[in-house]
Amino acid sequence: MLDQTVAITPPGRGIPARYAAFSGIWAGRLDGMYEGKLAVLTVSSGGQVTVSYAWGDVADYKPGVADGAGRIVGNTLKLGRLPNGADATFTMQPDGTLAATYALAGQTYRGQFARQ
Repeated sequence: MLDQTVAITPPGRGIPARYAAFSGIWAGRLDGMYEGKLAVLTVSSGGQVTVSYAWGDVADYKPGVADGAGRIVGNTLKLGRLPNGADATFTMQPDGTLAATYALAGQTYRGQFARQ
């Protein structure tokens, strides 16, 4: 899972609230069984983010951690393709959770992530 030294840089004053809301560490389960953790490390005023994403066993794929980047468009954060070939998106919900979609090898997994 995520390294305990993951450093979140709080969004600065010029960051729109809808982008700043994504900042922090989020955790949840995909399809109720596959653990995932998303750390949104930095958020820019244009909606660009840097992240660290950690996943547990997903089907035949081993656990791992990847650093990457993404972009917030509207209320959805889309990560760049992860090293294992997965595409992940996180959509902010009215209750402050993230609806996660993780697509890998023709399968799509869904779940809710909550702020840690």
